[in-house]
Amino acid sequence: MLLDATDGIEVVGEASDGAEAVDVVRRTRPDVVLMDIRMPRVDGIEATRRICADPACHGARVLVLTTFDQDDLVFAALHAGASGFLLKETRPQDLLQAIEVVAAGDALLAPGVTRRLIARFTELGPAPAPPPAVPDLTGRERDVLAAVATGRSNREIGEDLHMGYGTVKTHVSHLLTKLGCRDRAQLVVFAYEHHITVPGDRR
Repeated sequence: MLLDATDGIEVVGEASDGAEAVDVVRRTRPDVVLMDIRMPRVDGIEATRRICADPACHGARVLVLTTFDQDDLVFAALHAGASGFLLKETRPQDLLQAIEVVAAGDALLAPGVTRRLIARFTELGPAPAPPPAVPDLTGRERDVLAAVATGRSNREIGEDLHMGYGTVKTHVSHLLTKLGCRDRAQLVVFAYEHHITVPGDRR
Protein backbone atom coordinates (compact mmCIF):
# COMPACT_ATOMS: atom_id res chain seq x y z
CA MET A 1 0.00 0.00 0.00
CA LEU A 2 2.83 2.38 0.87
CA LEU A 3 4.67 1.74 -2.39
CA ASP A 4 1.54 1.90 -4.54
CA ALA A 5 0.73 5.30 -3.06
CA THR A 6 4.19 6.72 -3.84
CA ASP A 7 4.82 8.68 -7.05
CA GLY A 8 7.59 7.17 -9.15
CA ILE A 9 7.24 3.66 -7.70
CA GLU A 10 5.15 0.94 -9.28
CA VAL A 11 4.61 -2.47 -7.69
CA VAL A 12 4.76 -4.91 -10.62
CA GLY A 13 4.38 -8.15 -8.68
CA GLU A 14 4.14 -9.91 -5.34
CA ALA A 15 5.07 -13.42 -4.23
CA SER A 16 4.32 -15.59 -1.22
CA ASP A 17 7.53 -17.66 -1.34
CA GLY A 18 10.95 -17.74 -2.96
CA ALA A 19 10.06 -19.95 -5.91
CA GLU A 20 7.18 -17.70 -6.86
CA ALA A 21 9.41 -14.65 -6.40
CA VAL A 22 11.88 -15.94 -9.01
CA ASP A 23 9.05 -16.55 -11.48
CA VAL A 24 7.62 -13.08 -10.88
CA VAL A 25 11.02 -11.42 -11.39
CA ARG A 26 11.59 -13.32 -14.63
CA ARG A 27 8.18 -12.22 -15.89
CA THR A 28 8.13 -8.60 -14.75
CA ARG A 29 11.86 -7.62 -14.80
CA PRO A 30 11.68 -5.18 -11.85
CA ASP A 31 14.42 -2.72 -10.92
CA VAL A 32 14.30 -3.64 -7.22
CA VAL A 33 13.21 -6.77 -5.37
CA LEU A 34 12.34 -6.63 -1.67
CA MET A 35 13.21 -10.11 -0.45
CA ASP A 36 12.39 -11.69 2.89
CA ILE A 37 14.82 -14.36 4.08
CA ARG A 38 12.40 -16.60 5.94
CA MET A 39 9.85 -17.99 3.47
CA PRO A 40 8.23 -21.37 2.76
CA ARG A 41 9.35 -23.77 0.00
CA VAL A 42 12.31 -21.75 -1.31
CA ASP A 43 13.83 -19.28 1.16
CA GLY A 44 15.00 -15.79 0.32
CA ILE A 45 18.66 -16.74 0.08
CA GLU A 46 18.12 -19.38 -2.57
CA ALA A 47 15.66 -17.12 -4.38
CA THR A 48 18.26 -14.32 -4.38
CA ARG A 49 20.89 -16.71 -5.74
CA ARG A 50 18.60 -17.79 -8.56
CA ILE A 51 17.63 -14.23 -9.44
CA CYS A 52 21.20 -12.94 -9.48
CA ALA A 53 22.43 -15.87 -11.58
CA ASP A 54 19.58 -15.84 -14.10
CA PRO A 55 20.17 -13.77 -17.28
CA ALA A 56 16.39 -13.42 -17.58
CA CYS A 57 16.46 -11.42 -14.32
CA HIS A 58 19.36 -9.18 -15.35
CA GLY A 59 19.17 -5.72 -13.82
CA ALA A 60 17.05 -6.71 -10.81
CA ARG A 61 18.71 -5.65 -7.56
CA VAL A 62 17.76 -7.51 -4.40
CA LEU A 63 17.20 -5.75 -1.08
CA VAL A 64 16.95 -8.26 1.74
CA LEU A 65 14.57 -7.66 4.63
CA THR A 66 16.13 -9.01 7.80
CA THR A 67 16.16 -8.89 11.57
CA PHE A 68 19.93 -8.57 11.53
CA ASP A 69 20.69 -9.47 15.14
CA GLN A 70 18.83 -12.76 14.91
CA ASP A 71 19.47 -13.85 11.35
CA ASP A 72 22.82 -15.55 10.79
CA LEU A 73 21.85 -16.23 7.19
CA VAL A 74 22.58 -12.65 6.18
CA PHE A 75 26.10 -13.62 5.07
CA ALA A 76 24.72 -16.31 2.81
CA ALA A 77 22.43 -13.68 1.31
CA LEU A 78 25.45 -11.49 0.52
CA HIS A 79 27.19 -14.37 -1.21
CA ALA A 80 24.00 -15.12 -3.09
CA GLY A 81 24.17 -11.64 -4.59
CA ALA A 82 22.02 -9.42 -2.37
CA SER A 83 22.74 -5.75 -2.97
CA GLY A 84 21.85 -4.54 0.50
CA PHE A 85 19.73 -4.85 3.59
CA LEU A 86 16.78 -3.23 5.26
CA LEU A 87 15.85 -3.94 8.82
CA LYS A 88 12.24 -4.99 9.20
CA GLU A 89 11.56 -2.11 11.56
CA THR A 90 12.70 0.40 8.93
CA ARG A 91 10.53 3.52 8.90
CA PRO A 92 8.32 3.98 5.83
CA GLN A 93 10.22 7.03 4.62
CA ASP A 94 13.54 5.22 4.97
CA LEU A 95 12.15 2.26 3.05
CA LEU A 96 11.17 4.53 0.15
CA GLN A 97 14.56 6.23 0.18
CA ALA A 98 16.38 2.88 0.21
CA ILE A 99 14.43 1.68 -2.81
CA GLU A 100 15.29 4.85 -4.71
CA VAL A 101 18.97 4.51 -3.80
CA VAL A 102 19.09 0.91 -4.96
CA ALA A 103 17.21 1.66 -8.16
CA ALA A 104 19.74 4.39 -8.95
CA GLY A 105 22.64 1.97 -8.40
CA ASP A 106 24.18 4.10 -5.66
CA ALA A 107 25.60 3.04 -2.28
CA LEU A 108 23.45 0.24 -0.97
CA LEU A 109 24.42 -0.22 2.65
CA ALA A 110 24.06 2.47 5.26
CA PRO A 111 27.31 2.81 7.24
CA GLY A 112 25.58 1.67 10.43
CA VAL A 113 24.47 -1.59 8.83
CA THR A 114 27.92 -2.11 7.32
CA ARG A 115 29.52 -1.71 10.73
CA ARG A 116 27.25 -4.41 12.12
CA LEU A 117 28.30 -6.62 9.24
CA ILE A 118 31.94 -5.95 10.10
CA ALA A 119 31.28 -6.85 13.72
CA ARG A 120 30.10 -10.28 12.61
CA PHE A 121 33.27 -10.76 10.55
CA THR A 122 35.22 -9.87 13.68
CA GLU A 123 33.42 -12.59 15.63
CA LEU A 124 34.48 -15.13 13.01
CA GLY A 125 38.16 -14.33 13.47
CA PRO A 126 40.85 -14.27 10.78
CA ALA A 127 40.52 -16.57 7.80
CA PRO A 128 42.94 -19.52 7.99
CA ALA A 129 43.30 -19.97 4.23
CA PRO A 130 45.67 -17.83 2.11
CA PRO A 131 43.88 -14.98 0.35
CA PRO A 132 42.75 -15.51 -3.23
CA ALA A 133 44.54 -13.59 -5.97
CA VAL A 134 43.51 -9.94 -6.24
CA PRO A 135 43.42 -7.98 -9.49
CA ASP A 136 46.04 -5.22 -9.71
CA LEU A 137 44.95 -2.28 -7.57
CA THR A 138 46.73 1.00 -7.08
CA GLY A 139 47.75 1.92 -3.56
CA ARG A 140 44.98 4.51 -3.43
CA GLU A 141 42.40 1.97 -4.60
CA ARG A 142 43.47 -0.40 -1.83
CA ASP A 143 43.17 2.40 0.72
CA VAL A 144 39.66 3.26 -0.48
CA LEU A 145 38.59 -0.40 -0.56
CA ALA A 146 39.87 -0.94 2.98
CA ALA A 147 37.99 2.16 4.13
CA VAL A 148 34.75 1.01 2.44
CA ALA A 149 35.12 -2.29 4.32
CA THR A 150 35.20 -0.47 7.66
CA GLY A 151 31.79 1.04 7.02
CA ARG A 152 32.82 4.58 6.20
CA SER A 153 30.71 6.70 3.88
CA ASN A 154 32.31 8.36 0.85
CA ARG A 155 32.44 11.66 2.70
CA GLU A 156 34.15 10.05 5.71
CA ILE A 157 36.64 8.30 3.43
CA GLY A 158 37.46 11.61 1.77
CA GLU A 159 38.13 13.24 5.13
CA ASP A 160 40.27 10.34 6.37
CA LEU A 161 42.31 10.01 3.18
CA HIS A 162 42.38 13.75 2.35
CA MET A 163 40.55 13.27 -0.94
CA GLY A 164 37.66 15.10 -2.52
CA TYR A 165 34.21 13.55 -2.36
CA GLY A 166 34.06 13.22 -6.16
CA THR A 167 37.46 11.53 -6.21
CA VAL A 168 36.30 8.95 -3.68
CA LYS A 169 33.18 8.25 -5.75
CA THR A 170 35.36 7.75 -8.82
CA HIS A 171 37.63 5.31 -6.96
CA VAL A 172 34.63 3.34 -5.68
CA SER A 173 33.20 3.20 -9.20
CA HIS A 174 36.52 1.93 -10.57
CA LEU A 175 36.72 -0.69 -7.82
CA LEU A 176 33.24 -1.98 -8.63
CA THR A 177 34.20 -2.38 -12.27
CA LYS A 178 37.70 -3.76 -11.73
CA LEU A 179 36.68 -6.28 -9.07
CA GLY A 180 33.43 -7.33 -10.72
CA CYS A 181 31.37 -6.31 -7.68
CA ARG A 182 27.82 -5.14 -8.22
CA ASP A 183 27.67 -2.77 -5.25
CA ARG A 184 29.17 -1.59 -1.97
CA ALA A 185 27.98 -4.66 -0.07
CA GLN A 186 29.97 -6.90 -2.39
CA LEU A 187 33.04 -4.68 -1.95
CA VAL A 188 32.91 -5.26 1.81
CA VAL A 189 32.80 -9.03 1.33
CA PHE A 190 35.58 -8.89 -1.28
CA ALA A 191 37.85 -6.87 1.02
CA TYR A 192 37.54 -9.38 3.86
CA GLU A 193 37.76 -12.51 1.74
CA HIS A 194 40.87 -11.20 -0.05
CA HIS A 195 42.46 -9.90 3.17
CA ILE A 196 42.50 -6.29 1.97
CA THR A 197 41.38 -5.64 5.52
CA VAL A 198 41.06 -7.98 8.46
CA PRO A 199 38.54 -8.36 11.30
CA GLY A 200 39.08 -5.63 13.87
CA ASP A 201 40.78 -3.25 11.43
CA ARG A 202 39.47 0.30 11.93
CA ARG A 203 42.06 2.28 10.00
